[in-house]
Amino acid sequence: MIDFEFGPASDALFRAMLTLETVEDCERFFRDLCTLSELHALTERWQVVLKLQEGLPYRTIAEQTGVSTATITRVSHWLQHGEGGYQLALNRLDQDG
Repeated sequence: MIDFEFGPASDALFRAMLTLETVEDCERFFRDLCTLSELHALTERWQVVLKLQEGLPYRTIAEQTGVSTATITRVSHWLQHGEGGYQLALNRLDQDG
């Protein structure tokens, strides 16, 4: 298990992310930062969030995305009981249209 606490190092990473202005900027930054497997996992989780917001059943999400129901359950838990980050992003995306 990884021991992690937010602090100066993570703050520096997040400040760097905040400088990104376009999807292309993000693609370039995250491709340099992450392995393809990490990018795939992040993308899958976000797709699960979007499908959970649509109210789709876990099994349907699994069939549409190929994501395991265990991962869908974890994402759902964090969507409902996490720090509110998923909902914050969803709300801001809704505002932006």
